[in-house]
Amino acid sequence: MFWVKFSLMAIIVFGLISIVKFLLRKIFRIEKVKRKLFSNNHINESHRNVDKWVRILTATTLMVLAILMLNYEDLTYLYIIGFIISLALDYAVRVFFEWKSSEYPKQAILTLAEMFLVLSAVLIAFQFWIA
Repeated sequence: MFWVKFSLMAIIVFGLISIVKFLLRKIFRIEKVKRKLFSNNHINESHRNVDKWVRILTATTLMVLAILMLNYEDLTYLYIIGFIISLALDYAVRVFFEWKSSEYPKQAILTLAEMFLVLSAVLIAFQFWIA
């Protein structure tokens, strides 16, 4: 039953993100930029380096928090907070470089909207998981 709920939520979130991006593209006249699916689309070399360090920091933090969570089950909320901050930091770096260094700075609006929708979905999922 877990996988059915998870799949349904993933489909709903993906659909919602697609609809919001479509509407924002129409409202702000943002042209569509072709990107490869499941690839790191770095804006420039500086973005690549910052993103690499953010990923290293994220991996290290989540591993340490996972070990803490195994030893102290009451610290589950700490892992959730670490995951949410890591996700927000990853999106924030992308938004910053899209806004400052990209050929299409309006893409940052779409990434920012996607960040809020994904973070909302993660918060809702964790709330149901813990409750």
